[in-house]
Amino acid sequence: MSEPSARPRPFGRSRLFLRNRLSPESDFGLYFTIGVLVMILGAWCFSEIAEQIGPSTPVFALDRQVTNWFHEHARPELTALARVVTFCGSVGLVSAVSVCCALFFTARKAWNRLLAIIVTMLGGSLLNMLLKHFFHRQRPVLENPLVTLTSFGFPSGHTMGSTLLYGLLALIAARFIRKRWARLLIFAVAALFIALIGLTRIYLGAHYLTDVLGAVAVGCVWLAFSWTTVETLRRRRRINQAL
Repeated sequence: MSEPSARPRPFGRSRLFLRNRLSPESDFGLYFTIGVLVMILGAWCFSEIAEQIGPSTPVFALDRQVTNWFHEHARPELTALARVVTFCGSVGLVSAVSVCCALFFTARKAWNRLLAIIVTMLGGSLLNMLLKHFFHRQRPVLENPLVTLTSFGFPSGHTMGSTLLYGLLALIAARFIRKRWARLLIFAVAALFIALIGLTRIYLGAHYLTDVLGAVAVGCVWLAFSWTTVETLRRRRRINQAL
């Protein structure tokens, strides 16, 4: 008599797929899963915010209230501090730091990190400009403004640039740190720094609250896309070299 053939385990393929997606070592594993989830969540948040930036929405009324509150509570010492903090997210500083990092990675022949900063910063800059011209949102209009800008405001360039640069540097730094608490500390410091830069943009009257929140959301989307893409290429190259 022939032995009965083994029955396929129920949900076997689904379990294998899930295990591979959650494996830190698997190709298209945990890093890829997290990257895709961040992209989906960030894109959803950005779309929800973008739908509420019109002048007739309830969120726009909240935008004006927040902007007016900060403007009414402005103080010379706070303004001086805000200008220092907001400078850390300026186009000039972000560009200078990005170029310095690119030169450093080139000198160290760290091609993956060089590619990451090029794709993240150049691509993010182009994306920010496209979004600004697509939405055509005007900046806040205030009496005795602390800053005067004529470009479009959504999403905030300072906040998005900070999200991309400091978020990427935190990701790179975390790869060289083994202790989990130290990694969490790095990401917490980066997040706090990005939040402070965003708050200064509202305080100075350069942006509405939704400009800042939208910039963080789309910044996380592009950062996750860039990092996941570069990490996938790195892993695929390592696998091909091992064959």
